Amino acid sequence: MNTSITIALPKGRLADKTIEILEKCGLNCDSLKKDTRKLVLTDASDKFKFIFVKPIDVPTYIERGAADIGIAGKDTLLEADADVYEVANLGFGDCKMCVAGFKKRTYNVTSGNLRVATKYENIAKHYYESIGVNVDIIKLNGSVELGPIVGLSDVIVDIVESGKTLKANGLSVLEEICELTARLIVNKISLKLKAQIICPLIKKITEVLDI
Repeated sequence: MNTSITIALPKGRLADKTIEILEKCGLNCDSLKKDTRKLVLTDASDKFKFIFVKPIDVPTYIERGAADIGIAGKDTLLEADADVYEVANLGFGDCKMCVAGFKKRTYNVTSGNLRVATKYENIAKHYYESIGVNVDIIKLNGSVELGPIVGLSDVIVDIVESGKTLKANGLSVLEEICELTARLIVNKISLKLKAQIICPLIKKITEVLDI
């Protein structure tokens, strides 16, 4: 049986924080700090394998078993709706998923549906279903703030950190959907077959973060 563990790391700022945590847990992460084009790296013991992937892809690698354990933002998990175990709220990468728009609402009345521009179609859909509001969801991949400004949408659903971009464009947070932080996720089969390695690692991570 293969007893090595593959860890999926999201590229960018979440990876830097994760590497810091893994080092505190006793893992040798020197190979992760080198300037290399390699897509798969291992620690000195060959016990842990690391792959760097786009944050949005982490749940897919975990769900499909290409990686055993990984770190993903709660927004990514909600949007992907992946069949994985969410084993810990890591507490960093804190921000909020919000509905934003102009304070004086001038909603579209011709269609009967609230027009919502967003990158997060599933999150928006589930939220408005939960409050019984009919919506017309408009998928955008960037600068969703433009939606209300140019009349494409009535509101947006997006991640809000400082709120500076909203303010600069005359928009405000109208509703908070949920808080978002980094989460530790595990493949369901891996947790059973490789529990002797994964469970102690989860325990160390939670101890380091005091959660």
